Amino acid sequence: MKKLILSFILLSSLLFAKNPSVYAALGDVIYNNVDGIENLQNIDQFSVFKQKIQDYVAKVKTTKEQGFEIESGKTENKKEYLNSLRDLSKENDFFVRTANKFYNSSLRYENSTLFTQMVNSGLVDTKDKKQEIIDYYFAHTEDINTTGVIQEFLDEDAALKAQKEAELKNRKSKKERDLERIKQIREKDQQEQEALENKLQKELEEKKKQLRKEQKIELQKTR
Repeated sequence: MKKLILSFILLSSLLFAKNPSVYAALGDVIYNNVDGIENLQNIDQFSVFKQKIQDYVAKVKTTKEQGFEIESGKTENKKEYLNSLRDLSKENDFFVRTANKFYNSSLRYENSTLFTQMVNSGLVDTKDKKQEIIDYYFAHTEDINTTGVIQEFLDEDAALKAQKEAELKNRKSKKERDLERIKQIREKDQQEQEALENKLQKELEEKKKQLRKEQKIELQKTR
């Protein structure tokens, strides 16, 4: 019973696992890119690679199944699996390089349709090229559908702008509060200074008054 439960848990974890853990450093790149590569066949510029793409996707699917079989213990042929991954890695790199070449071409020839397709392909490092992508978008806003990566960038920038404005407002409010506090301190100091001066002036007047009184008494004695 215990073995059955363990087997069920293992099977469940494999079913819900995204990729095989065997040689994951090599396999994850291939498996994570395959959907983007498969979608390339719908782009006009990649029509000549359609059969190559379909064959590649089929090989990736078969290899991924093999990886899960090794992980589950059904087979132990890791060497064959590793060789398959190495071959697929070369093809993956070819498609990624080609996608980036078409991305650069779309910029050079201002092909906004191709530009959007490449940006959303998942095969171009959009984070590294974010500023370049945003600059192109603002130069061609009428020709570009912002769905996908570009819209995400715009949303991020809008959120960042709102955050910066909020921070600026908070800093401004703090500065205003500090200035108000300084003003209040100065006013209080001024009031205390005036009160002190009034007190000293009053004491001085009293002393003068007392002195005049004493002088008057002395003057009367001398007469």
